[in-house]
This record gives sequence, C-alpha cells and structure tokens, in this order.
Amino acid sequence: MKLVLRTALLGLLLGLAGCSYLFGDEGMFPDTSDDYKNAREQAPIQVPEGKETAQLEEIYPIPPVQDEALLEGEFEVPRPTPLVAGAGEDVVRIQSLGDESWALIAVAPGQLWPQVRSFLTSAGIGVGRVDAQAGLIETGWLELEGQTMASRFRFRIEQGVQRGSSELHVLQMHQAGDVTAWPALSDDTAQEQEMLRAVSQFIANSADSAPVSMLADRAMSAEGKLTLEDAPGGGSMLRLGLPFTRAWASVGKALEDSRFEITDRDRSEGLYYARFLGEAADEDGGWFSWMFSDEDENPMIGRDFLVRVEAAGDKAVTIGIAPVAGASPLEKRDQQALLTLLKGNIN
Repeated sequence: MKLVLRTALLGLLLGLAGCSYLFGDEGMFPDTSDDYKNAREQAPIQVPEGKETAQLEEIYPIPPVQDEALLEGEFEVPRPTPLVAGAGEDVVRIQSLGDESWALIAVAPGQLWPQVRSFLTSAGIGVGRVDAQAGLIETGWLELEGQTMASRFRFRIEQGVQRGSSELHVLQMHQAGDVTAWPALSDDTAQEQEMLRAVSQFIANSADSAPVSMLADRAMSAEGKLTLEDAPGGGSMLRLGLPFTRAWASVGKALEDSRFEITDRDRSEGLYYARFLGEAADEDGGWFSWMFSDEDENPMIGRDFLVRVEAAGDKAVTIGIAPVAGASPLEKRDQQALLTLLKGNIN
C-alpha cells in the first residue's frame, strides 16, 4: 500500500541538499515533540454563577507551607540540573566505514525494537513486514514528493559487539526493476542516511522512557559478538563476530582507546604494532589496578606488542596479543589483562 506524503513547501524542499525534505521542521515527517512550546496560553474557564466548580479544581492541590524555620549559618544553594533536550545523545552514535553507515545504540535489542516501531508510528510511515526473529522491520512503499519513483526502507536491528548494546542498519530501495529482493546496498544513500539520522535522533530523545520487547530481546540477544577464549596453541585470544574489514578498523580504534600507541600496521598480514602507554594519570584505578600495589609500576607500560587480527570465517575474527620478537615472554594473566582491556573498547 502506498502512503502519499504531502508538503506545502515543495519548492523550498527541492532546493535543499541531500534528503532534508524527509525530516526536520519543514520536512514530510516533522518532529512534533516540541509543538507544545508554541502553544498559546488560554484564559481560565469561566463557570456560570451558581454552577459547581469542584471538578475543575486541581486533582492534587499543594498545601501551603507553614514551616518558618531558617537554616543557620551560610550555605550555597546548588545549581539545578539543566533540563536539556536530547539528554540521550550519548546513547546513540552513528558509525561509518566506507559506504556503510549504522547507528550504535547503548540499549539492548529488546529495548530498541519498540523504539523503532514507535518512530514509524509517530512519522506516519506504514509497516509492510515485521520479523522479530530476524530483527527486521520493512516499511510500505512511500511516494516522496519531488521523487520520480516510490521508495521503501528496511530497518535491521542486531546485537551490538558489547553486552547491552545494539546496532541499527537502514536500507533504502526504489520501486524499479525486481522489487521482490532487497538490494545489497541502498539505491539512494542520501535517503538512507537521512532516515538513519532521523530515527537515531528519535531514539536519543526517548531513550529514558523506552519499553522493552521480551520477544525481540530473546531473538536478537541469544549470543554475544565478543568473547575471551583459550587459544588453540595455548594462551588466550578474543573472538569477535564481525567481518575482517570492520573488525580491523574496530581493533585499531580500540587500541587507541585502551592507551596503546600504534607504531605501525600491516593490514595484509592482519598485524598492529603497538606500544602500551599505561592508564592516564587522572584515572582512578583501572584494568591493572588489581594486579599491582601502589608502590609497583605496571611492568606492561612501555612494552611493544604485536596484535594479530585473523579471519575465522566470513563474519568472525580472532584477536591475539604477543610480545615482539626477542622480548621476554608474556605471562597468561598479563595477556588476559591486556585482552580484557582491549575487549572493553571494541565496538
């Protein structure tokens, strides 16, 4: 079924860059969450004389304060917590790698699923197909103003790398050619990115009040993507459920976030050459604080390591860490501590 979306500012919208005609204050799916701010204050209702007014009074009236006691001494009144719109912005981050973009969201799939459904309902976008087991929501065909052909979108929700996180992918398709199968990449990446930004902003604004779908949570959170395991030849390793291209980029960023300095890299061999710098001076404790006393210095600081990323199938890699050639061996507990530190920063 086709949903016809109208706009009164067609001439202006056609001149905007990208696909900003879809969302925004003047878009086809305007955000109405702040409309109450523009509402005009109405005069109190005047009840005719002799009529009962009890039903128009406050349901929970506030009693007058009788306490006249004053606090002794001087004190500073604390500043109130600011009421900032979009307080959940830290919950949502849009990631990009090459031509691919997705939203990394710090909530479980079972919490993200009803938020995406709520977004579609609020925007007036009809749903054509839903598959909670696969984490898929497909819209009906949308005839967008200024476009020569209709489009539809597919939202894919899956478990994130870290526990309690999710990934949201959006795919766009034109109503042309074979419409029975979705393309591998969007026909219009600008529409895809505009839709991804819109749903991400909606999720950020409603993160604190989102319900949970137990069905979706069980279906999409069955297994994690990142585990610490014993290596076949001894020692330990990480197993990451991502394709090599994305895993390589994720490990590189995680090394930097874990206080490693990358001195060299060889992507063809899957090797990062990294020096451990240790925890920042302003950090209180850390991953290694349980291993050393206050008088001891972490012996890993300043050491050079090889971090190897190896493909383990089409959608998984293993990650190992070892000293460079000629350096003293790495004890298993030290290796596990370094891998645990790295594990906490991979996404």
